[in-house]
Amino acid sequence: MTVVIGFEGSANKIGIGIIRDGVVLSNPRRTYITPPGQGFMPSDTARHHRAVILTVLKEALEQAGLKPADIDCVAYTKGPGMGAPLVTVALVARTVAQLWGKPLLGVNHCIGHIEMGRLITNANNPTVLYVSGGNTQVIAYSERRYRIFGETIDIAVGNCLDRFARVIKISNDPSPGYNIEQMAKKGSQYVELPYAVKGMDVSFSGILSYIEVSGLFVSALIPLSLQETVFSMLVEITERAMAHCGSHEVLIVGGVGCNLRLQEMMGVMCKERGAKLFATDERFCIDNGAMIAQAGWEMFRAGHVTDLEDSWITQRYRTDEVEVTWRD
Repeated sequence: MTVVIGFEGSANKIGIGIIRDGVVLSNPRRTYITPPGQGFMPSDTARHHRAVILTVLKEALEQAGLKPADIDCVAYTKGPGMGAPLVTVALVARTVAQLWGKPLLGVNHCIGHIEMGRLITNANNPTVLYVSGGNTQVIAYSERRYRIFGETIDIAVGNCLDRFARVIKISNDPSPGYNIEQMAKKGSQYVELPYAVKGMDVSFSGILSYIEVSGLFVSALIPLSLQETVFSMLVEITERAMAHCGSHEVLIVGGVGCNLRLQEMMGVMCKERGAKLFATDERFCIDNGAMIAQAGWEMFRAGHVTDLEDSWITQRYRTDEVEVTWRD
């Protein structure tokens, strides 16, 4: 049996999870929430993580019923993400690894989402739509890499939703995207917005500019219209990637993947193509420590470790930079 503990803190979530041979033993998490109309600054987010990380670590061990001696490897998010929060989590992970005498392993945050999604859903070889506050990518596995077939050329879809939430000053608790989703359910009419698909890529910043310049942000119709527009764009490029790869599975990962309307729209497309849709709930699609532990578990069993002198972090770390040696 191989037991890996994973530390995640690349944005406003701080989570520590423990995985033993594909079983989630614990996965506690905390979220840094700011007042309506405000985003989260890197320094303030890092301060929040420093204040709670040891408490979360204690919870993770207690919930799993394990002691440090039971851990085989310490995994942490190497990137991408916000610099100050990443450094905070990496420092604790390095310290813990040295105190416990365990090997250390830096994990790509994006691959953590993918491997967690594959574990929870049992998807075989899906086309992956990775949608979050910092990333928007359509991905498929080929020849030891998670290849990016399409992505945003400006801001991520989650950032688009978050920034809209700041403009209309709705609550960030539990998350701006969740609150927009609830508002959209009350909408009854679609307002046409710019639709920006460029080949396999998408653009979201112009949609926000259009809403602000036109004064539409005061309309109660915009949450529904914004969701329908950006999700349609995502379904389109995902379907195109499926056709290119001959894929019959779609896996949605990342925080925006919790959105039930996105899952519904993707499900309609999959049904028309005779394909299967896989998605997870908020326990695993939102940033969490277990996803880093699961990717670390796969990597550690494939022989990966990170030397202490190489245990740095990076804000830019593309999904396709990692050689995926643990898959055929």
